[in-house]
Amino acid sequence: MIEILDSTLREGEQTPGVYFSPAKKLAIAQFLDEIGIDIIEVGNPAVDSEIALAIQQIVKAGLKAKIGAHSLCTIDNVQKALDCGVDFLGVFFSVSQKRLDQDYQICLTAAIEKITEVITYAKSQKPDLLIRYTPEDTVRSPIENVIAAATAAVKAGANIISIADTTGYTTPFHPYRSIYFYVKTLKEELANLGLSPKIEVHCHNDKGLALANALDAYRAGADIIDVAVMGLGERAGIVDLAALLINLIDMGEEEKHWRLKYIKDLYDFVSENSHILIPPHQPITGKNAFTHYAGVHVKAVAKDESLYQSLNPEILGIKSNVALGMQSGCAAVEMALKQIGREDLVKNKDFVLKILQEIKEIAKRGTPIDIEKELPLIIDRCYANILPITNDMSIFAV
Repeated sequence: MIEILDSTLREGEQTPGVYFSPAKKLAIAQFLDEIGIDIIEVGNPAVDSEIALAIQQIVKAGLKAKIGAHSLCTIDNVQKALDCGVDFLGVFFSVSQKRLDQDYQICLTAAIEKITEVITYAKSQKPDLLIRYTPEDTVRSPIENVIAAATAAVKAGANIISIADTTGYTTPFHPYRSIYFYVKTLKEELANLGLSPKIEVHCHNDKGLALANALDAYRAGADIIDVAVMGLGERAGIVDLAALLINLIDMGEEEKHWRLKYIKDLYDFVSENSHILIPPHQPITGKNAFTHYAGVHVKAVAKDESLYQSLNPEILGIKSNVALGMQSGCAAVEMALKQIGREDLVKNKDFVLKILQEIKEIAKRGTPIDIEKELPLIIDRCYANILPITNDMSIFAV
């Protein structure tokens, strides 16, 4: 069964301008725990004392999920994470030749010694600690470097090796640049050495392929996939939590593993506190994700929603709805009238048509029509326009 690591509180807070207070982080962690997330990565306590405080508070909250910290590959940073009481530790150090030569200015052997030293230390301090080693920018590193570093890390005590697509470089459309290739190759090479760590993937969305790459990794047998609420993260962010869960269910993972009814409240909370709006057309969680507009669509879904939906929104605890505007037909008006409790007007086809004409005029302003607030006013205007012409109230009879 696939495991999900949520990094909203670590990677997500690397979104420019995003800050979650310790109290907000605790609330987000509680939402994630209710959904059924396996690992919640809270941040790097060496960055700021407030991050350390947030980690400590979440560790003490009694959540079912494992609570993790992120750390540079140094003993002092690792110790700060251990002091927070975490049961998951992520250590990263790149073994790409470019980073070794230009940034670290050390050879691969020295890098591996450093990685081994830090992981050995962490394991000696807390033997039951779950340790992940990430060769940062994995997919642009020589595969032999990755295998050598991963092998040493596992032998030193790492339980998980993360394949980091740090720059969104991978693509499912190239045999040797696919994350499928990296997952399969790393699993096989480590297995040949008698090693069987879990394989994690961390996919960035620089080219819009993070979700596709994550699903490609799942198909290849990855054990853990990293996500963030709203896909928040450095630059273009990482894999969106809701989109991944829905697609994993579609690919065979059982829905009962996750309590999706908490998704909407979680996304609303994160959106409000990150000051980033959820795009209306965002899959799964956007305002328009289950909203039907064009006349042909609305007429069809009025009979059977599956005619224009491949996903039942009820698993998310929400319902489909309709929008009113230039593309609407009478079916949409009738559904909207029922929505606001004016079923009495539905049988009056002439009046429905009058409302539709008014809606099409209003739609020319180029902004959505609020059914709950504006439709009653539209009804009143249409009624007022008809009233001077006739006093025969039978036109409103049902």
